[in-house]
Amino acid sequence: MGYWTEHQRTIMRPQKFTPRADYRLAESLRAKASITLSEKFCELKALTVEFAYFNPEGVTRNSAIKYTVNPDHAKSVFRLDCMNSECVGGDFDLSKTIAQAVTERQTTTSGEMCCQGWLSKTTIDRVHCHNLLRYKLTIEYGTRVPVATPQLQAV
Repeated sequence: MGYWTEHQRTIMRPQKFTPRADYRLAESLRAKASITLSEKFCELKALTVEFAYFNPEGVTRNSAIKYTVNPDHAKSVFRLDCMNSECVGGDFDLSKTIAQAVTERQTTTSGEMCCQGWLSKTTIDRVHCHNLLRYKLTIEYGTRVPVATPQLQAV
C-alpha cells in the first residue's frame, strides 16, 4: 500500500470517545462560543494569571504557571484543565472568580479550588479527583479603545 493511502487511513481513523474526551470537547466548545474578556468587561485592560497545581493533600506542587492574558482574544469562559490525566468531569472554571473581581474592581484576588471531577473513568460516581488549584489574579483597569466600528455618515 502506498504512503499516502496509509497516511490517509491514519488521519481518517475515527476518534475514540471516552467520558473524559466527551466532557473536554463540550467544555472547549462552551469556551469557544463565549465572548471575549474585553467584550464582557470593557474596563479590563490587563489580566495576569498565576496558578499552581497541587495534590489533594495540598502539599506536593505539580507545576506552576504565570502568564498575561490578552483580553481582546481570551474568552470569558476561562477554564483550566485538571492535571490528572484520568480526571473525568472536573477541571477548574475561573470565569465567575474573574467576573466577581472585575465587578468589585479588585486589583488582585487569590484563592484555591478543588477539582470535583471523578478520579478516573473506572471511579465515576465513587471517587472524586480532589486535586487543588491555587491561583492569583492581577487585574489592571483603564479605558480601552473599542474595536473599530463602522462610522455612519449622513447623506
